[in-house]
Amino acid sequence: MNASLFSTIKVRYNSLSKTEKKVADYIVQHPNDVMYMSITEVAEASDVGESSIFRFCKSIDLKGYQELKIKLAHTVQQGNHTSYVSNDISMQDSTMELADKLLKLNQGVLEETYHMVNEQDIVRAAELFKEAKHIRFFGVGASLLTAMEAKAKFMRITNKTECSMDSHLQVMAASLMTEKDVGVFISYSGSTIDTIESARIASGKGATVIAITQFMKSPLTSYADIVLLTGATEGPLQGGSLSAKISQLYMLDLLYSAYFKMTQKESEAQKDLTAKAVIEKLV
Repeated sequence: MNASLFSTIKVRYNSLSKTEKKVADYIVQHPNDVMYMSITEVAEASDVGESSIFRFCKSIDLKGYQELKIKLAHTVQQGNHTSYVSNDISMQDSTMELADKLLKLNQGVLEETYHMVNEQDIVRAAELFKEAKHIRFFGVGASLLTAMEAKAKFMRITNKTECSMDSHLQVMAASLMTEKDVGVFISYSGSTIDTIESARIASGKGATVIAITQFMKSPLTSYADIVLLTGATEGPLQGGSLSAKISQLYMLDLLYSAYFKMTQKESEAQKDLTAKAVIEKLV
């Protein structure tokens, strides 16, 4: 995983202390200044003690302030900071200005998700899919739409996938899972009560729990065997925007491709059957 500094901060932000969040906020708002500031200057500017800077570095898996500055310089040089800072979409934007900002936003989301991909986790998840008796997708609200899309996509190449559309049916399905099953739980925040409850029940039944979420530490990930991180940036006018869904679908497409490679012969045969089943539905 080769995440930019800002992607790492975003993923760990919920688990930071109040003072560490002050440090994080200052760094992402003043990246070009921080590169040339001493630890004392950053502490004064963010109104915390120097020890809080050290604790912040440790919280994002850095050895110290100098390593933070080096990673910050690489991030800014590569332009990866733009995916963290939300585009300033406003009511005054013209249609083409909106089109340009949304394009850059979604490109940034995909790039951010790419940099957070952990190859070992993807391969392990695909292997678990291959060995599973059932693969169940879970989500509520907008994430339910993603879960349904995942079910439809994998259904083209395997008959093991399931997705219930009602939260009550989801917890019932979770209660019937076994150690031979895999549950994929999709939640942007990782704090959706219904999804967390289903994950808790599935984990208690011995099923493998895979979480697709933005934050490394959240109530959902506490039950997860594998966490697949996705990027997303939403400004004040973008609640419920497609950026989170786009990053989730990208991750699921990656899982699909990895699974297809592992089961190529079987998947190709299943894909041929499902394609023939709908061919008469086309004009």
